[in-house]
Amino acid sequence: MGEVRLSNIKKVYPGGAEAVKGINCEIKDKEFMVLVGPSGCGKSTVLRMIAGLEEISDGELFIGDKKVNDVAASDRGIAMVFQNYALYPHMNSYENMAFGLKIKKVPKDEIKERVMSAAKILNVESLLDRKPGKMSGGQRQRIAIGRAIVRRPEVFLFDEPLSNLDAKLRSKMRIELAKLHKKLDTTMIYVTHDQVEAMTLGERIIVMKDGEIMQIATPIDLFNDPQNKFVAEFIGSPQMNFIDGRIKIQEDKLVFKDKNNTIFDLSKLEFNNLKENVGKEVSLGIRSENLRGKQGKLKNYTILKVNVVAIELLGNQKHIYLDYNGLEMVATFRSDVEVELNSIIEIYLDLNKAYIFDKETGKRIY
Repeated sequence: MGEVRLSNIKKVYPGGAEAVKGINCEIKDKEFMVLVGPSGCGKSTVLRMIAGLEEISDGELFIGDKKVNDVAASDRGIAMVFQNYALYPHMNSYENMAFGLKIKKVPKDEIKERVMSAAKILNVESLLDRKPGKMSGGQRQRIAIGRAIVRRPEVFLFDEPLSNLDAKLRSKMRIELAKLHKKLDTTMIYVTHDQVEAMTLGERIIVMKDGEIMQIATPIDLFNDPQNKFVAEFIGSPQMNFIDGRIKIQEDKLVFKDKNNTIFDLSKLEFNNLKENVGKEVSLGIRSENLRGKQGKLKNYTILKVNVVAIELLGNQKHIYLDYNGLEMVATFRSDVEVELNSIIEIYLDLNKAYIFDKETGKRIY
């Protein structure tokens, strides 16, 4: 069974620096789980602790029903694919893929069967006699993945395996990895700082910050239902817009008043616990696609007067970069919507699609 369970896992380095601060999560058998977060958040450290390459300072790690804290990396039933491929330059692809099996003294016939099977899955049969120096980055990465496949592990670990590839090849390899997961039908744990990779690959995603887990959810739930401001800001491209202000009662109505004294009428929203936060400093979040160039069918909105500072055309849509009294914002319009650079325009903020976060704790309150 390829289930992986982390129970209060910590990593403390000499000197007291905490890289991982007591995290708990359960990765299901045959699941594709992605760990994502900014550089230095602890995601690669977590992966290396699962692999047995980094000692666990505290907590318990289980693979299947076996506690593996003190089990050697080679005996954990895992295989890891690194960012820099880690291929032996003096060996050809076949020898690189077979090397780990030779060390384990697997019979030659079985080694050949496993290598040829992996090569067929990855479509690299024609590369087996080539050395790494004679291959492209994408080809080398396929061979590195093949070397992991031949081990037939219970769990595959990927540490930013596509970060050295160009954008077009990264996109292609993402599709190949998703197809590979279905073919192999095994557990995969994948680390990346790229939220596009995370959203397209992960069945579930662990979002990390400063050694802690911010949220674990499916990609669509992270996008639509972020539990805190960090997740809302990190997931989604372009990033969510935020406007700081306070929740107030004005003329018997619940409103959000920003630092420019613009009033956002919250009275039509389902209150939940908004009334409990009257007087509190909050951040109102809105995604770029929910800033409109015209009212259309919007029934609950606020109009903002903004200056257009840049326009980025992206085929069927364009990002409009805006200045709202010193606050940078971005709206996403269809490409046929006419907007002039350096013009002052009105945009309609769809309040029914807004989020409200506690300014101090970052937790979502609406």
